Amino acid sequence: MQRPLSFSVINHDKANFDDIYIAKDPRQYFRVLGQLDYIIPHLAQPIIEQLILARAKRQREPVTVLDLGCSYGVNGALMKYRLNYDTLRERYTSPALQGLTSDEILSLDRAFYRAWPKNLNVQVIGLDVSEPAVRYAEASGAIDCGIALNLETTEPTREQAGLLADVDLIVSTGCVGYVTSRTFQRLARLAHKGRPAWVASFVLRMFAYDDIIETLMSQNLETERFDGATFIQRRFASVSEMEAAVRAVEMRGLDTRGYESDGLLHADLYVSRPEEEIERMPLQQMVHVVSGVNKPWRIGMNALRGARAIGVDRRKNAHTAAAELGLR
Repeated sequence: MQRPLSFSVINHDKANFDDIYIAKDPRQYFRVLGQLDYIIPHLAQPIIEQLILARAKRQREPVTVLDLGCSYGVNGALMKYRLNYDTLRERYTSPALQGLTSDEILSLDRAFYRAWPKNLNVQVIGLDVSEPAVRYAEASGAIDCGIALNLETTEPTREQAGLLADVDLIVSTGCVGYVTSRTFQRLARLAHKGRPAWVASFVLRMFAYDDIIETLMSQNLETERFDGATFIQRRFASVSEMEAAVRAVEMRGLDTRGYESDGLLHADLYVSRPEEEIERMPLQQMVHVVSGVNKPWRIGMNALRGARAIGVDRRKNAHTAAAELGLR
């Protein structure tokens, strides 16, 4: 096995979506990512729900969840309200909403979220480097509190530190690779002593998670990888992105056939908890994937309708697979 590529090298060849995170509302986010069948929030939702329930059994107060890389509060909305990802995607891509101003969308969103039954057992803090996205998520009600901050480079204010100290569960569905162990080191210093937050990260297979695992070990957290299923993030945006991802995954000693070589970005799930919690209930018993074990493209089939990635012959090379996927 070769030495895994650094995060910065991998991200150089990864599609850049910076523009969709600085808009005043989520419409462009859903429009652009929707064209690539982005579904990781849909696949993560039941997993996060199970982790929240497991954490809730260990405390009396509501579970405080920190969503790292929260963007416009998609994960937060799915945690807080009894709705699903398809509902949000169809809402923000609806032709009826495309001609409205961002202020009009925000006003409608406030009413929209108030109309849904709320999960009273969870409080959601969203953290992201994009201030426009975080502020929208907070103002709309998708999250309870938003923090616009880059923990890779910046220490939180006293007020922000106070909020982060109360976190019970940290979730990430895509920011690992942009954040490193530095972010988790800063979060560790803020946690109440003897009460570290559990950590659940969906990590694209091209990124090595080892450094973060070591950082979490210093907080007395042991890390388990969910075995039996991977979780699709989206289709590749181009041939070059696909080829670079396949190369990065193979350099980690992993087989890409049936995964990245089929035109889809796949993530592994890692969950970190105290050793006694793992002994009481191992991850494989605590978390259940209802469908899709060993057949990751079948997870969330409704959200993948129209995805051209399904059914590519695994024996074909990246160029042939990319051509069948219509990638440039």
